[in-house]
Amino acid sequence: MFTVAAESYDRFMGKYSAPLAPKLCDFAGIDSGRALDVGCGPGALTSELVRRLGAESVTAVDPSEPFVEAARRRHPGVDVRLALAEFLPFADGEFDAALAQLVVHFMADPVAGLRELARVTRGGGIVSACVWDHAGGRGPLSPFWDAVRELDPEVTDESRLAGARQGHLVELFTQVGLAKVEETALEVSVAHATFDEWWEPFTLAVGPAGAYLARIDEAGRERVRERCRQALADAPVITALAWATRGVPA
Repeated sequence: MFTVAAESYDRFMGKYSAPLAPKLCDFAGIDSGRALDVGCGPGALTSELVRRLGAESVTAVDPSEPFVEAARRRHPGVDVRLALAEFLPFADGEFDAALAQLVVHFMADPVAGLRELARVTRGGGIVSACVWDHAGGRGPLSPFWDAVRELDPEVTDESRLAGARQGHLVELFTQVGLAKVEETALEVSVAHATFDEWWEPFTLAVGPAGAYLARIDEAGRERVRERCRQALADAPVITALAWATRGVPA
């Protein structure tokens, strides 16, 4: 789902992840020290960390080779590595903060992944993550999945993924032994010039939504598109909410 070109991901999710990044950094209290961006993608959160800390204080990892290549190209001086969240190639306590924006729900083992974030963060540092509110129907992809469920009630959408409901990241953070765990809601609003500008990125095969469209036939894709068009304005303004959690390693 994420072996696509970085530019495709930018068009699909970048409009939302870029304004979300400073809100997550504010919630995590990022203003100094060394920070690790886990599941960095093409680098939306990486860019914000560099702005706050400087490239020499930022490290990023992602399991997608196209995304790692793009993040390296876009962020000279940042140490960007190809790695899984569940197997971070760093020493214990190496960072002052470890963040995961819009990635916990895609970890093969979210508990193991968050445990790794905690391991590489120093005692008293900060671990923070956020996931769109897919279960509550307030994520940026919710209009798409609402339309799909009307046409295909048995579809497996993103609502049951890790962290996608209120309180679940808190449960996971507590399970891995983080202290002082807190949760908040982060909101972003994105205006699209036309319906087609909103719809076209779904056709780029990015993430579960793009994968769903790619595997149904053309008639099915057109039915989903028409159902979305009926539900949205000609120039959709999408207000999306993400659940964010932070905690402190012992």
